[in-house]
Amino acid sequence: MIGNNRILLNKKSLKPLRKELRTRSTSAETELWKLLRNKQIGGRKFRRQHSINNYIVDFYSPSEQLIIELDGDPHGDFTQIQKDEERDRFFEENDFKVLRFENKLVFQDPEYIIRVIIESFRH
Repeated sequence: MIGNNRILLNKKSLKPLRKELRTRSTSAETELWKLLRNKQIGGRKFRRQHSINNYIVDFYSPSEQLIIELDGDPHGDFTQIQKDEERDRFFEENDFKVLRFENKLVFQDPEYIIRVIIESFRH
């Protein structure tokens, strides 16, 4: 909840963009989705390309209010880093937890990513 405003999940106006992002997933997003889908991690449901207010996140677990973002080269740009920090601040101020991983980590050490995700669960 933001002040008197409600957090809006999956705004209808963002549906076409969410769908497009799902069809244009990066290889890292595709690989991580293989690990997250079908409640494979701790029995938690994850959604991909889920919108929260005007932001679209890579992956989201509603039961954990957990957001997972994968970052590639564009996120190393100073302007993009500032935008990411602003997004993360918004989410954290509204009781969402954000985990960020570099794309290459999905391929190099998926076990690490799974371990960090499980450790972030509220249990």
